[in-house]
Amino acid sequence: MYKMIAIDVDDTLINDQKIVTPTTQEALEQAIAKGVHVTLATGRMYASAQAIARQIGMNVPLITYQGSLVKNLMDGHVLYERSVPQDAARQILKYSDEHNLHLQLYVDDQLYVQEDNEKTQSYAGLSKIPYIVEPDYTKLIDLPNNKMLIIDDPDYLDKVAVELRAIVGDQVHITKSKPHFLEIMHMEGTKGHALSHLAAHFGCDLSEVIAIGDAWNDREMLEVAGLGVAMGNAVPALKDIADEITLSNNEDGVAHIIHKYILNS
Repeated sequence: MYKMIAIDVDDTLINDQKIVTPTTQEALEQAIAKGVHVTLATGRMYASAQAIARQIGMNVPLITYQGSLVKNLMDGHVLYERSVPQDAARQILKYSDEHNLHLQLYVDDQLYVQEDNEKTQSYAGLSKIPYIVEPDYTKLIDLPNNKMLIIDDPDYLDKVAVELRAIVGDQVHITKSKPHFLEIMHMEGTKGHALSHLAAHFGCDLSEVIAIGDAWNDREMLEVAGLGVAMGNAVPALKDIADEITLSNNEDGVAHIIHKYILNS
């Protein structure tokens, strides 16, 4: 019944040790061998996501930057791309400067930061990607940015999100991938938009698609997929809208769903 699976990476596909377990790896390989299109749907950069995809043995386009970029793993061909509108990007930068926020830019699959600090190093270590320090963001702000990311205290970011929505909410999509990561994309730069586009590319009806995630930024793809699955460790709000709740990322929840709905074992 299901011909395609889209899987979030952090706290979904990988466990708390940041690895894909042998059990999950085997289930993914068996699904691919059965002809199912298996892809990643992550907020990570393409440069970060492709390393995980190659480990699994994927050969399909990947959904990255929360859905702002869908890019083929084999030849680098871009199937779908959205950038933060220039006017919104300028207003977000102005707000960020006025409030002394840690803002990251993503231009041409490169991570840019204004200073090399603890937040920069922690993020780069998590994503396993290098970064470029550019103190003057006016050189970058008018270039296509797949997303903009603010790192700060979770409660403070909730306040920032409300204020930014009042300023640019009609131009961008604002969501959280982790409690301390506030991510800003084009209105159509969501996992739901990207998954719909990729399903059509493969000739799959959305009813034939499984989407698996753990955080609120996964909401849109769980809503459009025929089967929306929340991990056992997912945020309560995502569990509330999911069709099914699987085991946690430390209990091979992804493998459990593949065995149940794809491998019938």
